[in-house]
Amino acid sequence: MTGPAAHDRSGLPAGPALPDVSVVICVYTEERWEDILAAVASVRAQSRPALETLLVVDHNPVLRERLERKYEDDPSVRVLANAGPRGLSAGRNTGIAEARAEVVAFLDDDAVADRDWLRWFTEAYDDPRVMAVGGRTEPAWASGRRPAWFPEEFDWVVGCTYRGLPPGRVRVRNVLGGNASFRRTAFEAAGGFATGIGRDGDKRPLGCEETELCIRLSRALPAAVLLIDDRAVIHHRVPAVRERFGYFRTRTYAEGLSKALVARSVGADKGLESERRYATRVLPAGVARGLADAVRGRPGGAGRAGAIVAGALVTAAGYAVGTARTRRSGGGFVIPPSPAARTTRRDRAGEGTAGHV
Repeated sequence: MTGPAAHDRSGLPAGPALPDVSVVICVYTEERWEDILAAVASVRAQSRPALETLLVVDHNPVLRERLERKYEDDPSVRVLANAGPRGLSAGRNTGIAEARAEVVAFLDDDAVADRDWLRWFTEAYDDPRVMAVGGRTEPAWASGRRPAWFPEEFDWVVGCTYRGLPPGRVRVRNVLGGNASFRRTAFEAAGGFATGIGRDGDKRPLGCEETELCIRLSRALPAAVLLIDDRAVIHHRVPAVRERFGYFRTRTYAEGLSKALVARSVGADKGLESERRYATRVLPAGVARGLADAVRGRPGGAGRAGAIVAGALVTAAGYAVGTARTRRSGGGFVIPPSPAARTTRRDRAGEGTAGHV
């Protein structure tokens, strides 16, 4: 493990050594048992090994006990109970607080990582300005192939990298939470993932907690660099129910609600900065491609064009409803203090695990 990093005048850490990584996988249901085991196995198989894998169980004692039995002889895997309210944000904060490495990476519980996933993450941290690195998430469709009507521009609906993101290793406003990593010092500067936004076990698939955190991080550390490296690949399982238009409609509406919460917190200028380009350039181009395919007689072209229009309209409707709700309620979500900072203070008092930074 690397030691405590020096800091320059910008407040960013300096030092050439590549960091160790703690991988956090948040889990909540036994229905994903085989997926969870596959996710852990993919971390074990990394070309650059993780220091540890943390399985954070979201208020499910039966699942937690089963996982503890499964990995009781593996010291590289720790099973933890979510120490906060139900939901993905609190689960991630629990993992951050317990992580021992300088970098904390997040992997979805129904995804598997390519062998060089952590290698590409850690190499990017050679630059001390880099505070977060995300990767590319590919859909693994339950039916074996993409539904003909499902536009690549909306792959974010199923938690995957969507058409319109630039290729290569590039600077971005925010990383995508199911395939991402952060320096621990990022959480010390900006706090943890906000609760009251994102997945919380409810039927409505809210999101955007990583967007809000990344914007908050950039404000706390203006010199910070956030990257996506499309060589850091994971494969995210898309169950049959999510291949249907009904889920597409529900998820796009929930995204609008979530974006309204983010805009309320960080302002519409920053909260919708990337979305404006997406709506004015990426989506019209997608509609044009779909219509062109329809004219050429290619299957699914008209359906994709229609889905893009429908998705944009439903997302906008969700945003309008969410904006009205936040104005009436005057609030949205809670930003917790830094989980990483709490762990550091505990270690200094002699109560934590040796090796925290």
